[in-house]
Amino acid sequence: MKILIANDDGIVANGIKVLSETLAEEHEVYVIAPDRERSAAGHSLTLHTPLRVEELEPKNGIKRCWVTTGTPGDCVKIGINAILEENERPDIVISGINHGPNLGADILYSGTVSCAMEGAMLGFPSIAVSLASLRCELDDFKFAARFILSLLPKLKEFQFPKKTILNVNVPALDPEDIIGVAVTELGRKMFTDKYEKRVDPRGKVYYWLAGELINEPEDAQTDIAAVRNNKVSITPVTYEMTRKGFMAELNSILCNDDACNWY
Repeated sequence: MKILIANDDGIVANGIKVLSETLAEEHEVYVIAPDRERSAAGHSLTLHTPLRVEELEPKNGIKRCWVTTGTPGDCVKIGINAILEENERPDIVISGINHGPNLGADILYSGTVSCAMEGAMLGFPSIAVSLASLRCELDDFKFAARFILSLLPKLKEFQFPKKTILNVNVPALDPEDIIGVAVTELGRKMFTDKYEKRVDPRGKVYYWLAGELINEPEDAQTDIAAVRNNKVSITPVTYEMTRKGFMAELNSILCNDDACNWY
């Protein structure tokens, strides 16, 4: 299987290193990643400055590797549309392994999830994978990488719906303490929106985002609850945002009796 791997933590991050080297044991792996930390970049693209790409010497079984000055979304977009040769185009796009969870509504800000979303937008099966911990030593990512390696054969039986990715979050636990896999829905939010107002040594006011953790019921069928219950969470997520079920009602209000020129 040909795999394109990208991330938002940058080319030197341990998560992408462990994931790419692990998958390269059994697959044909190509890596395109930002030259720096791009966490919480969302689905931004580079439009007003040159996007530079440099090919690096591949190591440890990886077929080819590039670093870019762009965003996570840029990596996948330029990789598929301009960098990879026709015979290198991926069977699947995988983003990660992220340093920290991507759960609930927080995925809207996630560069990791946006990498995978870009793959789906281009018509490729795509997975985002995150380690639900801020620890980032090489050993911390090994189980998550092995999990993805074992997940790929099972997904041969799964037809990825169009406009859809799988968002995977792995608890930061020893393998024997993880009790299974849960197919979940997105939770609400991980943290409240709270800012602390502070004053720096020069008397200037600044703000620090310092939200508090939100609790969910332990029996909730959400990604947040699953990870808290020591399970690997797998959530099918779509970027199809149209609420089709409300279109008829809205149309009946705004265009009653076909009178749509009321403005």
